[in-house]
Amino acid sequence: MNHKETILSVENLKVELGGVSILDIPSFFIREKEFVSLIGPNGSGKSTLLLMLNCLVRPVSGRITYRRETIASRDAMFDYRRKVSMVFQEPLLFDTTVYNNVASGLKIRGMKKDEVRERVMRYLQWFNIEHLAPRSARKLSGGEAQRASLARAFAIEPEIIFLDEPFSALDPPTRNGLTDDLDRILRETGITALMVTHDQSEALRMSERIVVMNSGSIVQQGTPLEVMNNPANEFVASFVGMETILEGSVLESSEGFTTVSVPGAEVDAIGNYKLGAKVYCCIRPENVSIELVHPDDLTSARNVYPAIIRDVSSLGPFLKLTLDCGFPLVSYVTREAFTRLDLKEGKKVFSAFKATAVHVIPGK
Repeated sequence: MNHKETILSVENLKVELGGVSILDIPSFFIREKEFVSLIGPNGSGKSTLLLMLNCLVRPVSGRITYRRETIASRDAMFDYRRKVSMVFQEPLLFDTTVYNNVASGLKIRGMKKDEVRERVMRYLQWFNIEHLAPRSARKLSGGEAQRASLARAFAIEPEIIFLDEPFSALDPPTRNGLTDDLDRILRETGITALMVTHDQSEALRMSERIVVMNSGSIVQQGTPLEVMNNPANEFVASFVGMETILEGSVLESSEGFTTVSVPGAEVDAIGNYKLGAKVYCCIRPENVSIELVHPDDLTSARNVYPAIIRDVSSLGPFLKLTLDCGFPLVSYVTREAFTRLDLKEGKKVFSAFKATAVHVIPGK
């Protein structure tokens, strides 16, 4: 059980644009010191929710509660906004030095000069840009500018920091280094964070909870493992990387095992379902193994099929194989395995996956 106190929550939140509903959130919350990632396709409402929680977009209805107090009056909103920070995809820096940018929020709050300097230099150091303090913000690289933007947001030591795809415009090495620093700083400071991201590996790596959005609504939320391995519906399954989604009907079901008839084959899965029920069988590509000969008793996998490799594409350290098993199936293999097995398009192989690797979703 999670005993962290809820720091921010919303109820019955609705946002409209030109009379069209773009956000409809019956309830949402963030706990103290929690890192939450918002994921979903473009236009799903992620950034709108972030802006609304930062009081930059006004809902047509609903209530925002911060530390059990409803943000209703102008004074309450002003007080709340002094306790939060927001970092955008594009660094929005003032045309002055890095030092002055990071110091800006502290000066607005009337902090003494010595305290400002101590705080600014601390966060410049934490984000590894103390050497850039006197440099003009206009002369920074993309990574340096985002580090300065993050240092400015953290310098006021907010209770919540909102991050709207802060790394999406950066190259992979810069992105990875900045992600490492952000993860470390959040853990050290205990600041609550809500981040919009399209990068699932980023969400998996940093989040305590992932919230999936679609068409202005929250469709699932839970721990990274819950969301990735137990998607609530076909949309979530597809979005979180269940590359194989097979529609079928339950053929047999007893003693915790189910056989599903899918086009071209039968698939064994875990669970009990009503005979004849329409279901989706979802399989992650990393759970599909490739063999040159039938594995027979060499594997505990209940699902083994002869297959032909129809397509090969690169995914960084892995290769994605699209297989024809009588039904389409996707597998990820390492480059070492690809070379060792002499895999190529058109080659006949055997694919295998365990019954426990099949996530069954009831159909409509």
